[in-house]
Amino acid sequence: QVQLAESGGGLVQAGGSLRLSCAASGNIDRINTMAWYRQAPGKQREVVAVFHSGDVTTYKDSVKGRFFISRDNAKNTVDLQMNNLKPEDTAVYYCNADSGSYYHGDYMAYWGQGTQVTVSS
Repeated sequence: QVQLAESGGGLVQAGGSLRLSCAASGNIDRINTMAWYRQAPGKQREVVAVFHSGDVTTYKDSVKGRFFISRDNAKNTVDLQMNNLKPEDTAVYYCNADSGSYYHGDYMAYWGQGTQVTVSS
């Protein structure tokens, strides 16, 4: 099992910045990909940024150039630096990690409890 704990959410004005952090504990050696998702009221959860194996990162189009995901394997953390925040970025942000593989039948996905980010106009 893997446990994830987010921190760093809050209220910020449009154009401001926030940094989210996620600390992983438990069977961290099994973690493959780590990512950040978000869910706004009345909307489906969506992927925001992914830190893939091999240090490859991918982003949702609307956050490219503004958000940056980083991973520190020594500290077992994944951070999301969010710059030039917009009101439409308001959502609960969730840390995600996965382990195993569908091929081997042992894929598992883990989620943090979520942290609220509110951007005022």
